[in-house]
Amino acid sequence: MTLSGTLSFLSILVILSRASVAGAQILPSSPIVIGDGTVTLGGDISASVGRDDPGFFNYTDYQHSVDSVSVAQASRSLRRFRADLNGLLKAGNHVSVLGELRLVDVDDIVAAEGSALYLRIHPWTSRRFDIQAGRIPPTFGAFTHRTYGSDNPLIGYPLGFQYLTSLRPDAIPADADELLKMRGRGWLDTFSVGNVLPRRGVPLAAIGRWDTGVQVRAANDFVEGTGAVTLGTLANPLWKDDNGGPQIAGRLAFHPVAGLILGASASHGPFLATSTVRAANAGDPGPFTQDAWGADAEYSSGYYVVRMETILSRWTLPMVRAPFIDHPLDAAVISVEGRYKIVPGLYAAARVEHLGFSTITGSAGPRTWDAPVTRVETGAGYSIQRNVLLKFSYQFDKRDGGRVPKSHLVATEVVFWF
Repeated sequence: MTLSGTLSFLSILVILSRASVAGAQILPSSPIVIGDGTVTLGGDISASVGRDDPGFFNYTDYQHSVDSVSVAQASRSLRRFRADLNGLLKAGNHVSVLGELRLVDVDDIVAAEGSALYLRIHPWTSRRFDIQAGRIPPTFGAFTHRTYGSDNPLIGYPLGFQYLTSLRPDAIPADADELLKMRGRGWLDTFSVGNVLPRRGVPLAAIGRWDTGVQVRAANDFVEGTGAVTLGTLANPLWKDDNGGPQIAGRLAFHPVAGLILGASASHGPFLATSTVRAANAGDPGPFTQDAWGADAEYSSGYYVVRMETILSRWTLPMVRAPFIDHPLDAAVISVEGRYKIVPGLYAAARVEHLGFSTITGSAGPRTWDAPVTRVETGAGYSIQRNVLLKFSYQFDKRDGGRVPKSHLVATEVVFWF
């Protein structure tokens, strides 16, 4: 979808929604239910337009590889079209099949994929307990459960879930100097061990792709617990195993009082592909893991909602040559956001974030292994109708490295869901 096409979509959707408000219900306003609940269809469509992002501060992880698209096209994730169609097929009271078909268009680069397909088993109808198997929803973190446009008060995604570090599962730096050369270059970096082709790095936690495995969920009115065993890791979800071992992930969410949610997450699994470990002559891929810990909180009351989320991720890489990367690489991010309802249908929102990295020592001395980033995003949203939302945002990014150390981005987005 070109820029003019996206603008046309925005205009059409606004016109249709206004017609709906006037009395002619053109757009569906709730999920489509067929056969007394045997089949349920829902959807979420968003289209945004904004300034170019030459600093690659935003990168939506939808399997787009910089190998197959131009650098200019891959960078502009604030200018995109996304459509998700969700389906549920019930086979009685205990078994359902759920799936999601996703279409993403980022500056004329179109990708369509089955982003989710899993079996849900509900053993007891009177208890909140499920077993899910297949390409399953994320387990780690709070934002992973509200990534759709209707649940995100701003247009950009938090840094921990989309900003690309310079690390890759298919290639590693031979020494500390090689890693330091890639500071702020996660959108397209190159290492000498493993796959030597330029490719993008990974975020702390990828949300554009879902992992493959088995997930168990249980809840009551006070606490909700989720655990999963999957093929990939938090930063690199997989459809097909390439790392020789499973990831274990879990999250607990507590509801101590009305309006308050407190969450804690953890994950552990082998990060590097077995081919990368072989190229480094490092033996068993098991020790070369990504370990992550997360904490989140949300409080809502009356007209406002306040949220906080933090992630600490640790990667362990093989030591190949001096100057050695002789201790794990840490990255930590904290994000605080708030939303305030000004009048019915209109709200204001803001998010403040910082992503930092641990220090390694190269030939020129100690330095953080990637470039720290600070982001401030502010915006507003207006509900044209109950399920059509128009959003505006301004985003400021500052980075200690990379080709573009600062960026000012503005964007507009319309979201429709049913």
